[in-house]
Amino acid sequence: MISSKLFSSFFQSQTSGGIVLIFCTIFSLILANSPIAQSYDAIWLTDMFGHSFAHWINDGLMAIFFFLIGLELKREIFVGELSSAKKAILPVFAALGGMAVPALIFFLTNKGTDTISGFGIPMATDIAFAVAIITMLGKRVPMSLKVFLTALAVIDDLGAIIVIAIFYPNPELPFDFTQFGTSIAILAGLFVLNKLKVKSMILYIIGGIAVWWFMLHSGIHATIAGVLVAFAIPFDKIDAKSMSVKMEHALHLPVAFVILPLFALANTAITIEGGGLAHFSIPLASGIFLGLVLGKPIGITLFTFIAVKLGLCDLPTAVNFKRVFGVGILGGIGFTMSIFVSMLAFSDQSYINEAKLMILVASVTAAIAGFIVLKILLTTKQDYSD
Repeated sequence: MISSKLFSSFFQSQTSGGIVLIFCTIFSLILANSPIAQSYDAIWLTDMFGHSFAHWINDGLMAIFFFLIGLELKREIFVGELSSAKKAILPVFAALGGMAVPALIFFLTNKGTDTISGFGIPMATDIAFAVAIITMLGKRVPMSLKVFLTALAVIDDLGAIIVIAIFYPNPELPFDFTQFGTSIAILAGLFVLNKLKVKSMILYIIGGIAVWWFMLHSGIHATIAGVLVAFAIPFDKIDAKSMSVKMEHALHLPVAFVILPLFALANTAITIEGGGLAHFSIPLASGIFLGLVLGKPIGITLFTFIAVKLGLCDLPTAVNFKRVFGVGILGGIGFTMSIFVSMLAFSDQSYINEAKLMILVASVTAAIAGFIVLKILLTTKQDYSD
């Protein structure tokens, strides 16, 4: 079946990709705090056609990452865990809780400060890291729990994308209606091609690049174009060789092993200074840490509990509320999306560096805690009642 094959392929690529991300992050942190730190940082500041290398990664290559997320989301809507209201309600509620509670915690800890704009930072979950950690638990993890985590993270990403589109316009450009209108007009043309059953991949690629280019200059963050274009790509729930499926398969490896590692290397080159626990007294840092480490599992578990008790949905086989809480802890691994949002939320580099550092601390904490909790829960007798 097309959905199960795609999910298996997706899960395997995210697992290995997450492990690569971990190594790239460690490697980048080591170099950034070594005697060659200045030379290492200079790599990402290298000018390429008027922009730095890091800028092309964050505004260019990451659009491809968002495009892949869009393809995955579209597949889930047509044939996956979001293909019916009954299937979608549980992960949707869980994701909403996992976004709302962390954002609330950040808001309460940063209210009245000039860092309040970072409320979107703890709302995100990094699929690659979370999947990599749960896979390390081996065969003891029920497939239903893996599917729940993946669906939750995909919806979480959609939520982060919506937040970026609404609250985090491109800080370097004022909104340009002409550029934005041109981008939307080209996007509409791609949907028309889809409706007319045009199968020429090159037309969609050229059109997609054009949508990205005009979106880039419109003041709306260009990576949003990736998601929008993904929904214009032809998809056939029966045909395993439809254009959307081909593109998704083709992009898994380069995104997992080239784009995201480059993003990690470019954006985790953080100089770690002294201060220790003093960092947690800063509203920005405490808001991120508490939002990811506590807000995520509380929000995911609470909203899941509400959805089930209201009779809107049922827990999947082999999943109980304790295991939902364990998955919720892994949801606190923000990393890619959280770092991305932090760079959009602030213009002050010191705030960005503080946010990145705390995202790393919180993500590592969530990864270790989630692994330990799930390992304990998955070695106990399989009682699914709560």
